[in-house]
Amino acid sequence: MSELRFVHLGFGADAVEYQEAWQEQRRVHAARFADEIPDTCLLLEHPAVYTAGRRTEDSERPLDGTPVVDVDRGGKITWHGPGQLVGYPILKLPRPVDVIAHVRRLEEALIRACAELGVETTRVEGRSGVWVLGDPLDQRPAIPGLDLDFDPRLADEEFDPRLNGPEYAPSNAGQRREDRKLAAIGIRIAKGVSMHGFALNCNPDNTWFDRIVPCGIRDAGVTSLSSELGREVTVHEVAPLLEKHLRAVLESAEPLPRAV
Repeated sequence: MSELRFVHLGFGADAVEYQEAWQEQRRVHAARFADEIPDTCLLLEHPAVYTAGRRTEDSERPLDGTPVVDVDRGGKITWHGPGQLVGYPILKLPRPVDVIAHVRRLEEALIRACAELGVETTRVEGRSGVWVLGDPLDQRPAIPGLDLDFDPRLADEEFDPRLNGPEYAPSNAGQRREDRKLAAIGIRIAKGVSMHGFALNCNPDNTWFDRIVPCGIRDAGVTSLSSELGREVTVHEVAPLLEKHLRAVLESAEPLPRAV
């Protein structure tokens, strides 16, 4: 692929409102389609906001009616906010675009960046993004009063973890030693150019995820680099590492059209 350009839109006190960043994505997308600019990755933080992809179900949205921004990416509902490094790689890809291969490249860059920081991550079959694997079922601490053989999250389609106490909260998955998502990915391809991208949890308040069903997944949770490493890991520490690994993965890739 061509040389990748990085643009820092705003972090911390200069975090970028979601709608403003979405509009900037559209502008950069149009310029990239017209070959007016090279492949570009926007890096930023957002103020706290819930966004819902096209496959989000009503039952996964906040129970208290908190506003949600409906967007044109794939995937389901998630949260963005302070302490989370968000990246929007806007890349021209050969058509018809192999979307899965593009997602795998983003995952690879995230996995490498996390490894450099000392966090071992992986992919989970059927679930996009980057994950920290939990302990085997028989080695996890028991939830009080619950036999894992009868875990309602696995057996009851109507079970809602938000109504059943903090022991089920996505933000507490690390304490339960369950699988937990460290980075989420949701993209859109339009005219052969990618939009949206990834969100890597550095040091956010993960309890924001407890008000939704993150990515529609009820039997796993979320985590952050800070939680996994036991120290404060800031967006500013992670950004240059992620740039390095995104550049290495994306610039060395030779994307192929999807087989038809």
